[in-house]
Amino acid sequence: MDMQVPIKTLPQTAPVIDQLARPLRELRVSVIDRCNFRCTYCMPEDSLQGRGVFLPLVKLLTDHEIVDLVRAFVDLGVYKVRITGGEPLVRPGLPSLVGRLSAIEGLRDIALTTNGVLLPRLAADLADAGLSRITVSLDSLDQQVLHQMSGGKARLEEILAGIEAASAAGFKRLKINTVVQRDVNDHTVLDLLAHFRGTGHSVRLIEYMDVGNSNHWHMDQVVPSAEWVQRIGEVWPIEPVADGRPSETARRYRYLDGQGEIGLISSISQPFCGGCTRARLTADGILYTCLFGTKGTNLMPLLRQASDPDALSARIRAIWLQRNDRYSEIRTGLTARKEKVEMYRMGG
Repeated sequence: MDMQVPIKTLPQTAPVIDQLARPLRELRVSVIDRCNFRCTYCMPEDSLQGRGVFLPLVKLLTDHEIVDLVRAFVDLGVYKVRITGGEPLVRPGLPSLVGRLSAIEGLRDIALTTNGVLLPRLAADLADAGLSRITVSLDSLDQQVLHQMSGGKARLEEILAGIEAASAAGFKRLKINTVVQRDVNDHTVLDLLAHFRGTGHSVRLIEYMDVGNSNHWHMDQVVPSAEWVQRIGEVWPIEPVADGRPSETARRYRYLDGQGEIGLISSISQPFCGGCTRARLTADGILYTCLFGTKGTNLMPLLRQASDPDALSARIRAIWLQRNDRYSEIRTGLTARKEKVEMYRMGG
């Protein structure tokens, strides 16, 4: 963990195991579907079909409901939660929610993924509330490329200021997420890596994925991670870091000169479905068991109407026990186009 937060005891609950022998251990919670960027791989401007496509704020899960849901997941074996969006920092009162989550017994780790621009205002409050880790999305240090990929919304100096604010608040080892698209930002990746070498922050290069349908994904724009191993190694020799966690999404490499680590997330070229222990919850209470899901389960009625206090946990358990998702492993064999849920709804 980046902060000096006491490690909490792992839950003693027997793990809930799905049809492919994967336990339920991690939960990604989207706290809002709105965002102040319009990134081409997530929420492209031309896909939004005008105004009114986002959830009204009254439709969002309340803080109390999110806490109840997370507690139910923790009771089933979850010990890591990642807060996502949209852009989670645009949700009003997020530090208060983090504080309530950090009080849940058995929840060991609370992370946040953000575009970073609001961190100068909120990083200190999030640290005080008990947030464990921060990941900042940054796709290029070239302002023109960044402008293109963010739908004209991102300013490099604001994102870098957010990273500095997080570091000043005590988050010393951030992850920097970079979605790489061939002939879009791949020519700027080495400059990005050079910038963060020796800082303690770890850049994670993410293969461009076919999440949702609005990003017009095509395999030609994917830069396989194996290509990066070669290209990076020609500039700075690297070696793999052994990691015994089957649920880890990134294959880690360290620079031989001791200047830090990088991560490669290879959902397209080297799928890791076999180790996936993550569930996903949308901002309006729909549970998905795969990032590439087409259908979810609405948990809101159980939150607001169920008289049995154990009904929510029982429903989540039943869903996970039937889970058999492995989209990334079978992607190339699919012939029919799937209408998948968009990334900004799913939370990445």
